[in-house]
Amino acid sequence: MAKTGPQRYPGASTTYWYGSKYPGSAMESNVVVWHTTEGTSVPSYDGGASAPNFTAMPDFTAKRLIWYQHFDFDVSSRALVNRSGGVQTNTLNVVQVEIVGTCDPATHARWRKAGRQHLYTPELPDWAIRGLAAFAKWAHEHHNVPLTSGVTFKAYPSSYGNSSVRMSYSQWNNYRGHCGHQHVPENDHGDPGLLPMAAILARAKGTTPAKPAPTPTPPKENDVSAYELWAYKGKNEKRDAYAYLRGTDAAVKSLTAQVAALSATVGKLAEGGGLDAAEIQAAAEAGARAALEKLGETLTDQA
Repeated sequence: MAKTGPQRYPGASTTYWYGSKYPGSAMESNVVVWHTTEGTSVPSYDGGASAPNFTAMPDFTAKRLIWYQHFDFDVSSRALVNRSGGVQTNTLNVVQVEIVGTCDPATHARWRKAGRQHLYTPELPDWAIRGLAAFAKWAHEHHNVPLTSGVTFKAYPSSYGNSSVRMSYSQWNNYRGHCGHQHVPENDHGDPGLLPMAAILARAKGTTPAKPAPTPTPPKENDVSAYELWAYKGKNEKRDAYAYLRGTDAAVKSLTAQVAALSATVGKLAEGGGLDAAEIQAAAEAGARAALEKLGETLTDQA
């Protein structure tokens, strides 16, 4: 079957190109099979003997995926087991993508503890989802790969082996769209685990635009239920923060008025020349102390 459409994904590097060493079979790809490498760098793939069509490598600094292409889009790659008899796997109109990262929670925990930066498929950052979605969208627009997934992505390690999500021969032969290594018959691998396939496809369809953060609506003045109630200085009475601040606000306003009156009095004394500078300063300090004592009494009562 002749391959059609653009065969190179825009921007993908061909540094690790294996199409010359392993020519493969031409086909019209209508299925994307997703994998995880279970490592943090581009694998050697045994010199290309077990390579997929593409590898998506995370760039954590730039928050993007770096793509490497190993075979043409419509040429069979070599990342699936294909046993004698049964069904075809690598050559059954599938294009394969390896995500550099892990789907194994144990590996994830170990790498995280060691400070080893990596992608963990059940918790992909938004920028990684965006990058995978861009590939899915391109595959749909240029090769008519459906933006659908009629399978369940199961968490690793329960996805390993002959799990409940492994396709039958008939299901595999008739499948179109996106699936994982865990779904392919004649294989026992459980990658890519709990890949957020629905989020990737939704982004590819353009149905999940970024939403602005909602503006919080302040509760009504007497809606104490919206706040955590807390006690004051060991008292049994509990009040919300607004109640405390209302009392404090009244005390501050009283202090402001007293200070304003004191300032006016001091001003008049200075204009009249009845007191010298030292007397004016002493009067101001005495008035300020009295006002602060009054504020302290008010706040104590509020508490």
